[in-house]
Amino acid sequence: MDPAETARQRLISGRAWDDFCDTLKVAGRHIESFASPLSDLDRAEWYRFMSRLARSSMERLIENAEPTRPRLRDMVWRQSINVQTVDQDHLMCQFDEARDYVITGTRGTIPYFVMALCTCPAPDLPGAQDWAAQGVAGLERFDPSNLKTTGFLHSRQIRFEDDGSFEVVLSQNDPGEGRNWLRLAPETNCILIRLVWSDRSSERAPVMTIARTDNAPPEPVNPALIADNLAWTAQAVLGYAELVRNWWEGTQGNFSDRLNRLDYSRAQYLSNGGVPDRHVAFGGWEKGLDEALVLEFTPPPCEYWNFQLCNVWQENLDTFEDGNGWISNYRHKAEPDGRVRVVIAERDLGIGGNWIDSYGHERGIWGLRFVLTEVTAPVALWRLPLAVLEAKGLGALDPQTAIATGQFVD
Repeated sequence: MDPAETARQRLISGRAWDDFCDTLKVAGRHIESFASPLSDLDRAEWYRFMSRLARSSMERLIENAEPTRPRLRDMVWRQSINVQTVDQDHLMCQFDEARDYVITGTRGTIPYFVMALCTCPAPDLPGAQDWAAQGVAGLERFDPSNLKTTGFLHSRQIRFEDDGSFEVVLSQNDPGEGRNWLRLAPETNCILIRLVWSDRSSERAPVMTIARTDNAPPEPVNPALIADNLAWTAQAVLGYAELVRNWWEGTQGNFSDRLNRLDYSRAQYLSNGGVPDRHVAFGGWEKGLDEALVLEFTPPPCEYWNFQLCNVWQENLDTFEDGNGWISNYRHKAEPDGRVRVVIAERDLGIGGNWIDSYGHERGIWGLRFVLTEVTAPVALWRLPLAVLEAKGLGALDPQTAIATGQFVD
């Protein structure tokens, strides 16, 4: 039978929906594959993470994945996948194949944005088969979370008109000299646009729209398309469930065995939709509720930098909503010599620097990123009891006992 007809029948019969629901069940139960200790808070946040993944994936891969209605849509509120920067908004548009597109817009007043074309493993007609029974093994062939960047263009490379308007052509063939161009590959799945803010209260974001250059009129959805999009959505949830496990205790990161360090890894960052205009260090952190982690580093000259604290599932802690949980070059306190000190603890110890509330968490992921620079920063790290820091203050930070981290790894 023709695969498109198979996909149609699977949707009409309800089988595609059943497989969608069953794959979500597989994703939720994936927490049982973790060997590392998990607290009740970790587990509560896991199931909330599953609901957030489902919500975000439905928005991107069902609601906004119609071939004749391309749209750039922001990630939904409070969805933070892969240590997402709080100072960045992510606009995405899903492609079912690499047609020609054009993005038009206005510059806005934010300091920087970057467009990245991405691809991931995907069959031509995923709605023609069942995926739940394949479990994690099926991600080798179909994994919407496994984004690889195939091309990028940042705002400093784009030619703007005097009024701030611009146009970027997305195509496999060069549109001609003088035009802003992002080269599509035949397997391109989506475009991801990162908007970087310095002060949301005073800046205007760029305004962008995307359209097919063939001006195809909008078409109604059809059963085969919905079967495909249900499969994309469920596999995205399962893919991110496995991704966070793989970073925490698998071959992609194994942070649980190398806690309280930060590693710069180009391979790791670029394997998850990253763009090569920055250096990013990731790692796992751990401390008791009666302990603190203190970090010191000196940021190099760059367009943007930030440090952020996340849970095991790579989600920004809820303190982000309260203005805590991260610092950046636009919001931090520095020492007179330029050093930045971060104090991670359950309460403000009154020793200066930048306090980040660990918010009941004893472990998680953290990230340190520098955008548009060739230079990184080493990090000095201490793990100390709260009582010692409260008694001795900064005198407890003996340089001889600091852990030196911020190294490059393969």
